[in-house]
Amino acid sequence: MRELEPALRGGLADLALTLEDRQVALLLDYLALIQKWTQVYNLTAVRDPAEMLTHHLLDSLAVIPPLRRQLADLPAPSRGRDAVILRLLDVGSGAGLPGVVIAICCPEITVDCVDTVAKKVAFIRQVAATLPLPNLQGLHARVENLTHPYPVICSRAFASLADFTRLSALALAPQGFWLAMKGKDPAGEIADLPPSVAVFHVEQLRVPGLGAERCIVWMRAAAT
Repeated sequence: MRELEPALRGGLADLALTLEDRQVALLLDYLALIQKWTQVYNLTAVRDPAEMLTHHLLDSLAVIPPLRRQLADLPAPSRGRDAVILRLLDVGSGAGLPGVVIAICCPEITVDCVDTVAKKVAFIRQVAATLPLPNLQGLHARVENLTHPYPVICSRAFASLADFTRLSALALAPQGFWLAMKGKDPAGEIADLPPSVAVFHVEQLRVPGLGAERCIVWMRAAAT
């Protein structure tokens, strides 16, 4: 995957996202693991390395700057000797997109990737052990059974906005928010949201090298 490094660095420049050399290397190593495991476990339908770079890595990397901006507005967490700075839940994580990418780019965030498919959770755990990423773990569970409070809950191509927020509502911390990665502006899905969910921003994304629409739908629990 090292041959993809120039294209990856070019994409990072387009996104105005600065990463350390170690983080760039981790992203390429992660892509290599996806390619290796996909040959046996069919983690993703995208198999061409260059296409994987665009559709997987850069697509996920495009959310990092917006995520950092939103996190800056969250209440400061308690700090202690062993305090977790921030926890994020990636729902229906699959091959770890965007959860693993967030864990690599934002080591201050503890990322839990939840999926109901055991082989996909096994892959996340292998990524965490191999790279290694101490702030990453895979959870084999149904998201509706999780009640640990997460300040951020994200998804990428998981379900409709109504289902995503309904299934993960018990895991959302007070004053937390949902981050839903979508293609075209999902006006119909937004209209179907219950009154208990408030959309506070629909943010358009531009993914380098990807000629398709992308956006983030930012949501929180509506004030009662």
